[in-house]
Amino acid sequence: MDHLPYSVVTDTGDTFDIQFPLSPHTQDSVRVHQLLTTIMNGLANDLKILGDVSNGDILQAVTMAVAIRARMIHAPESTMREIVSNLTETALEASYAAERKSEPAGHG
Repeated sequence: MDHLPYSVVTDTGDTFDIQFPLSPHTQDSVRVHQLLTTIMNGLANDLKILGDVSNGDILQAVTMAVAIRARMIHAPESTMREIVSNLTETALEASYAAERKSEPAGHG
């Protein structure tokens, strides 16, 4: 199975180097990487403008966007539920398998 390496640096300085397994049906891994970066950057930019937004509200909005996108596809509901569930579970497993790297706090 092919993987998509993806690095994230949080606003607090934590770094995650994630190895996302790609679906066997992936057509363009470069485009997947570009779309993920666009989504993450868009969220980061909007949050700078919006101010305080809870992590729960962010996850809720992102999840709703996934649900809308899945509904837009002309496929049986059961098929889309399985695809979205499998993709979400695989991505969560990869994210939690990645080590959280934090810089030491304070003056060294």
